[in-house]
Amino acid sequence: MKEEHTVYLGLGSNMGDRKATLDAACQKIERLIGHIVRQSAYHESEPWGFQSENTFLNAVVCCTTTLSPRQLLRTTQRIERQLGKRRQHASIHPSPLTTQSSALNTQPSALSPQPSTLNIYHDRPIDIDILLYDDLHIDEPDLIIPHPRMHQRPFVMEPLQEIL
Repeated sequence: MKEEHTVYLGLGSNMGDRKATLDAACQKIERLIGHIVRQSAYHESEPWGFQSENTFLNAVVCCTTTLSPRQLLRTTQRIERQLGKRRQHASIHPSPLTTQSSALNTQPSALSPQPSTLNIYHDRPIDIDILLYDDLHIDEPDLIIPHPRMHQRPFVMEPLQEIL
């Protein structure tokens, strides 16, 4: 019997029927990842790191899974593609080109994206972020757990605290 792990996933949508998209994401998570043990309410939020007329609907789910962290990442990406996400909206590790903007004399607040992350986020029908996976710490180019910026994002922390 495979070992079960507890994972927390952050969900966000700011295109189309946001609630229907988040509902569909939860159904796919239940089917492809594991049983959803707890789910936050849906929270409305302004875009983070970019300008848009479209506000987000966000939620956090806690589920149990037998998937490894790498399998979980591949599965969340597959769900995103199935629900209409067509391109990667952000890079966890900034490229050398984007870090040059850190020479600006602006000091972002703790709730603002860092200069190296500006202009790399876009509107999207769905985004699924791995926030926590048991008490595991992973730092790889395409997978960082715990999520490196979740503490800067009220739209993640409020629904996460709701279900912890």
